Formats: sequence, C-alpha cells, structure tokens
Amino acid sequence: MLLCGGIIALSCLPHVSVHAIDVNPTAGQIQTALDQGEEAAERRMPPDSFYVPFGVTDEIQPKGFLITKIGALSAMATHMALRGMQPSKDDVTQVLESKTMLISTVILGNTPNFAVDSYMVLDQGGKTIKPVMVRFDAQADRSVVWPKSPRFKAKVVASFNYADFDPRAKTTIIVYPASGGESRFSIDFGEID
Repeated sequence: MLLCGGIIALSCLPHVSVHAIDVNPTAGQIQTALDQGEEAAERRMPPDSFYVPFGVTDEIQPKGFLITKIGALSAMATHMALRGMQPSKDDVTQVLESKTMLISTVILGNTPNFAVDSYMVLDQGGKTIKPVMVRFDAQADRSVVWPKSPRFKAKVVASFNYADFDPRAKTTIIVYPASGGESRFSIDFGEID
C-alpha cells in the first residue's frame, strides 16, 4: 500500500530527465549549468566545450554541433566569467525563453560557392521537421587538403522550433547543398546530457 502511494506521488512530480534535450530546465539544472560555466572559465576551458558535437572529428569529413538551452547557459556563463562578469537575470531569461535550438554544420564541396542555398531538415522516424531559419556561407573557405578534393568547407546553420521536434528521439540531421548530394548525421537526442 505504501509503495503504491509512493509511486502515485512520484508520478505527480514534474519529470526531470536524466538524458535528453531539456526544453524547460528546472531551477536546479539552470544553477548547475551556470556553475559549470564558471568552473570551466576557472580551468580556462573554451565556452564551446558545452556544445553537443556530432559527425567525424577530422578536417575532411562533414561535422557539426548543436546548442541546447543548458549548453547555452553554461557557454554564456563561461564567456562572462572569463571577462570577470556573471550572467544577469535578463541574460538567463533570454536563453530560457528561446523558442529554437541552433544546429551548425560544416560540409565540404569543390567550388567556392557550393553551400549557397543549402537547406537542413531533421528526420525523426520518418517525420521531417523543417527549420525556421537557415544560413549558409556564400563563400566557402579552403579545406586542409586544398587543392585536392574536397577543396572547400562551408557552414550551414539552422534553427528549429523546440515545439516541432521530439527532444528525446533518435534523429537524423540532413543537410542538402543546392549543388546536389547530402550530408547525414545520426544523433540520439535522448542521450544528450
């Protein structure tokens, strides 16, 4: 009887995920993220260490990262602590009220303008999620293997509404350069800390 009452009581509490993209972080998660950012600054870690990387880490393969609300809070706290400041309540509120998650990718091609008009989508179990915004490099940088192929690398960045995707689902990020082809990245949102 006591066990059943405990289970019912626990089921009424708001869910706090161990893993997944937290769309509505708790006060404890927010404070922990800010503390981790300050600790990172003390250790001279770069703010981007709080971004979630995906893809291959070498210089001639497509790759990218995404920034969750928790990661953005930690990165902001690191940036500010490195300058001897702390995030204000308004700074924190701005991050928490963001309706979108940013995904940044680096793709490779063989012409300087190959990334112009590129597009990005998320695929979650056959459901396609479209971005609210996409930006791309109009002029790509030379790759490390220049003049060999792939000769150029460019960024394609997109923002996706949190309301449009499942923050716990296995997801494929797909980038479509206008010149043809695609780059695919598999990531399990449910395993993101």
